Amino acid sequence: MRNRLLVAITLLPLMWHAGAQAKVSEGQAARLDTDLTPVGAVRAGNEAGTIPAWTGGLSTPPPSYQEGEIETDPFPDDKPLFVINSQNVDEYKDNLTAGQIQMIKQYAPEYVLPVYKTRRTAAYPERIYQSSKDNARTATLLENGNGVKDAIATSPFPIPENGVEVIWNHILRYRGNEVSFRSAFATPTTDGSFVPVLTEYDYFFAYAEPGVKLKDIDNKIFYLKTRIMSPSSLAGTLNLVHETLDQVRSPRLAWRYQAGERRLRRSPNLAYGTDLPNSSSLRSVDQKDMYNGAPNQYDWKLLGKREMYVPYNAYKLHEPSATADDIIQARHINQSLTRYELHRVWVIEANLRTGLNHIFSRRVFYIDEDSWAILASDEYDDDGNLWRVSEGHNISYYTVPTFWTTIELTYDLKQERYYIDGLDDGQEPYDFNPGFRGNEFTASAVRRSARR
Repeated sequence: MRNRLLVAITLLPLMWHAGAQAKVSEGQAARLDTDLTPVGAVRAGNEAGTIPAWTGGLSTPPPSYQEGEIETDPFPDDKPLFVINSQNVDEYKDNLTAGQIQMIKQYAPEYVLPVYKTRRTAAYPERIYQSSKDNARTATLLENGNGVKDAIATSPFPIPENGVEVIWNHILRYRGNEVSFRSAFATPTTDGSFVPVLTEYDYFFAYAEPGVKLKDIDNKIFYLKTRIMSPSSLAGTLNLVHETLDQVRSPRLAWRYQAGERRLRRSPNLAYGTDLPNSSSLRSVDQKDMYNGAPNQYDWKLLGKREMYVPYNAYKLHEPSATADDIIQARHINQSLTRYELHRVWVIEANLRTGLNHIFSRRVFYIDEDSWAILASDEYDDDGNLWRVSEGHNISYYTVPTFWTTIELTYDLKQERYYIDGLDDGQEPYDFNPGFRGNEFTASAVRRSARR
């Protein structure tokens, strides 16, 4: 039971309240140069030696990587240490999420977790580490936790005191300055058949631009344009999103252009528990990026840290040889292409506030201490039953560097179907330096581009 909550860093359950202050003392902030990493993780390994010390992450590409190519696996010779399956799942239950346990039992014997040696690869640029240290000394929550002030570039609370600070660390984590890429999502049927929806994504992260000040970004975290390339029935559909920092004072701005209508329309309901467009009702809008948007519908409780087997270093899912046909199977993906490792994760529980409506009454998130990325989450229905299980399979993108998903999954345990996003399938590598200008992300600019 010792690993259920790590003794050295166990916290009493904390729920955010209106008077919470996030600034830490100079003594606490100094820990980001000593026993904690610059983003707030514990530098040391665990006592058992199964989690190594953090030594800077994968800050330079491996010798096998060539600039301009897809990221290569830095650990090609690694083999699974063991495999968790329906026969031995009870031996490892203290280090598994409720969703993992249910998936293993419900989809036995095919669904298994191959566990590999732990590699703490998450790394960020030095300026992001400096911003993290600066944020620790200045960042505070806005009233009711609906936004953050006096922080920039990256996660604002490297030494968090409550659950809502942790979720903001995920929302505002560094993912580069800008990026352009194409990938597909799909919603396989129960027999495994699917139609990939190839989409072009353009992100401009205003919050993370070098040298930018909070007053300069007009309450925006990032700008996003998407264009569906195929199938032909959806081709030409565009979305534009202006993601705001305080989404209660200034809600997310979103527009949608559908080729058949030839009009760019506002999308006022693109938030919270609304179905994600073209997801076959298998994923909500706020499940994109594992969680996004304003946190005001939930009470957020910080449960502490646990050592968990979580998806990590998913290079087998990312490499060009892993096609959509290789990855997608009936009811779940090809687990032989996955990689799970033992990592320390922050655990936060979100409970729906009284009087508010959402498809999920409770959610539990497992957030990587080295990157602030949500690696797994469990979502519960109104009756308290486990309904959906989500995973973020991350890699290090060497040219930045940043640690971000290559594949996102949401499994619907009732329908026994799933949503998968991030199928690269022969596409070009992510371009983290496309040279965007801010005026490319206005409604008028997108309207003009849609009509070309």
